[in-house]
Amino acid sequence: MEKLVIIPTYNERDNVQHIVRAVFSQGKDFHVLIIDDGSPDGTAQLVRDLQKEFPETLFLEERKGKLGLGTAYIHGFRWALARGYAFICEMDADFSHNPADLERLYQACKQGADVAVGSRYVAGGAVENWPWGRIFLSKGASLYTRMILWMPVKDPTAGFVCYRREVLEALNLDQISFVGYAFQIEMKFAAWKLRYRMAEVPITFVDRKLGVSKMNKGIVKEGILGVLQLRWQSIFKNYGKKMKNSSAALYRQVSG
Repeated sequence: MEKLVIIPTYNERDNVQHIVRAVFSQGKDFHVLIIDDGSPDGTAQLVRDLQKEFPETLFLEERKGKLGLGTAYIHGFRWALARGYAFICEMDADFSHNPADLERLYQACKQGADVAVGSRYVAGGAVENWPWGRIFLSKGASLYTRMILWMPVKDPTAGFVCYRREVLEALNLDQISFVGYAFQIEMKFAAWKLRYRMAEVPITFVDRKLGVSKMNKGIVKEGILGVLQLRWQSIFKNYGKKMKNSSAALYRQVSG
């Protein structure tokens, strides 16, 4: 019971069974936890049906109402830590993240990284099927984040990540304040502030083909203002339950 993949869902009936099967088809002993925020389209029922086929490796946590991406992942992190998983991954349900890349993220952590980020913006990374405006917004957000936070991660908004359990155990998850777009930035920033080793693994990000994107103006606004807030809070905010004994944070790119 070493590797868990956390997948939050809201109205993902078109994708959820396919993504679960795609993860299990990797044959790498990953377990899957779906966290569904009361999807009115019946996403959770499809997962319950699939649990009959994968009773010991597919799990479902249902929450009432759309409570936000960040709270879903934190719920999943706590669930995973309570059950002893050593490596905890997060990914989207819409196939924008390729399940075949899970093993590469896991191996990056296995080989020494504490946090492995599936990155669009390192050598070998790419984006497919996005309009130029969305690419401009994403790259601009990444550059803006690095300039404000000084955090040496080229894709700080990435949502395809693998954590060693030691990172999530050391983080005070109650201090993670953002629930939307800025959540991914804050998690990386918190781990970096605690001097954990960050690695970026090049991936190809593919825009969803089924379902509806969750991106909206409010999420973008949270990202812009949230970065400034993180910089200000970093003066006095302590993300750690306990400090990890290490020297300076080490940033490494892990090639595919």
